[in-house]
Amino acid sequence: MSKQPIGIFDSGVGGTSIWKAINTLLPNEDTIYLADSANAPYGPKGKEIITNLSIKNTELLISKGCKLIVVACNTATTNSIDYLRDTYNIPFIGIEPAIKPAALQTKNNAVGILATKGTLSSALFSKTSGRFASNVNVIEQVGEGIVELIENGKLQSEEMKTLLKTYLKPMIDANIDYLVLGCTHYPYLISLLTKLLPSHVKIIDSGEAVARQTKAILKKNDLLNGESSNSKNQFYTNGDPEIMQSLLNSSSAVVEYLDF
Repeated sequence: MSKQPIGIFDSGVGGTSIWKAINTLLPNEDTIYLADSANAPYGPKGKEIITNLSIKNTELLISKGCKLIVVACNTATTNSIDYLRDTYNIPFIGIEPAIKPAALQTKNNAVGILATKGTLSSALFSKTSGRFASNVNVIEQVGEGIVELIENGKLQSEEMKTLLKTYLKPMIDANIDYLVLGCTHYPYLISLLTKLLPSHVKIIDSGEAVARQTKAILKKNDLLNGESSNSKNQFYTNGDPEIMQSLLNSSSAVVEYLDF
């Protein structure tokens, strides 16, 4: 059993959607969250830069004593998690778009995926999509500009609504019945997306699945904190702390600025 914290990092504030799922399932676990907002979004960056940023975040979390690291970023997972697992002697949990359940459950044989360029162009996504969705009409859409709007506190802006309408139109025209969210920032858009999509479209994100996998790996490695206690959750950002604070929506969560 281990009282050391779980480390979580993302290219900004979006991965707090993953943190919430983990904190709900594992309330006894301490956590440390890093939001690399100064370098967001990771999506347009090349594999080498994404891997170097992931190394920086990983080494900071290891220096703070983390027992396991959740790469709460689809782009970082698809581009760098193999390297991280080969390099560091610590368990890693990755995230990739939930194309498998969407492809298996679709009745209309049409699935939409909204993700970053870095995720959609990655070898890992191509492999997963080819394996499970080769006979499904997958409408891929790069969510250019979405992460920047969220990182700048413009989640409910008219600019965001206009952008989403443009991105969703080809999917609606193709009669999708599932929309896969391929970026951890995007679950914060669900209320908006629900209003813009036909009522029959189901939205899939990875939060609960990642939380379950985190628990399973902690248990497998005998790293679960078995003590019932108030968890300590630390949040660090190299961007604007107030934006993350607003998304966490908790008076007990304290976000600190950290230059990393």
